[in-house]
This record gives sequence, C-alpha cells and structure tokens, in this order.
Amino acid sequence: MKYLIIGLGNIGEEYEKTRHNIGFDVVDQLAKKFDGNWQSVKHGWICEVSHKGRKLILLKPNTYMNLSGKAVSYWMQAEKIKLENVLVVTDDLALPLAKLRLKTKGSDGGHNGLKSVQASLSTQNYSRLRFGIGSDFRTGEQVNFVLGTWKEEEMVALGLTIPRAVEGILQYCTLGAGFAMNYTNT
Repeated sequence: MKYLIIGLGNIGEEYEKTRHNIGFDVVDQLAKKFDGNWQSVKHGWICEVSHKGRKLILLKPNTYMNLSGKAVSYWMQAEKIKLENVLVVTDDLALPLAKLRLKTKGSDGGHNGLKSVQASLSTQNYSRLRFGIGSDFRTGEQVNFVLGTWKEEEMVALGLTIPRAVEGILQYCTLGAGFAMNYTNT
C-alpha cells in the first residue's frame, strides 16, 4: 500500500527555518527517521521510505506554496495513489504554537497552499495535518510573522512536537485516520 505525504513550504534559503515551512521540516524529520534520501524530481523532491509494509512517498513541492496543488496532483497520478492515502502537512495560524490537528476533510482556512491543493484535486476531502504556528503578531504583520524564523523559545516546542507529528503520520499510514486523530489531536 502506498501513501503520499506532502510537506508544504517554500523553496530557497530565505525560507528555511521559517514558520511557513514547518511542513518541509516535518517530512524532513520523517525521512531522517528512516535514513531516507531526497531526490530532485519533477515538481519537487521525493523521498521513499518503508514502514510496516507501507510505502511512504514523501514530497516537498518546489512549486512554491501557492502552486502546491500542481505537485500533489502530478505525484498522485504518477504513483497511482488514491485520495484517501494522501496527507498534507502544513502550518496553521489558527492553532496555538505546536498544537497539532489532523483532519480528513475541511476548508482551506485561508491557507494558500491548501487552496491550491483543493483546486487541483477538486475536493476538500483530503487529509491534512495542521501544525500550529501561533498568531503572536500585530495587525498588518501576518506575512512577516508567517515568513519569519522561529524564536529560540519556540524551538523547544518544535523539538517536542515535530516527533509527535511524525508519529501521527506513521499511525495514519498503518492504523488509519481515526487512530492517528486520537493520538495527534490530544
């Protein structure tokens, strides 16, 4: 059984270690857990790992956040992966820092990456793991906050939550969405 796990983010050094790239950070940690190697491919980077008889295809789109759906759609078709075996990992301003929320469907919540995925797939019925980045910014400073780097004190929370997100993804692939939601959303 194959799964496509997509970490959303933006390419380029200027976006590394920013809040908006937490999806990249989570799939990087998942790849590292299995000593996976990233390969540059059409529309991004791919890393294939195996876990309990499942093939996990990790994807970091190189299309920039606003066109992420193009990469998701392409790799779903190329690898013949069903919609129910797709999981998108993304940042979320609406959640407190380091809070995780796994859902099997829902709106894009104003997130441009999710808007692109929804438009490319023509549905809201795909799984997403939302990683809370908080909303500690002044009016008019949202873009700077989202594209800003993590504060030192926030890094402690990330060190605890990224491994939890990785475990939630593995449960999603092996035990199903229900078990993964029970684990991840508490």
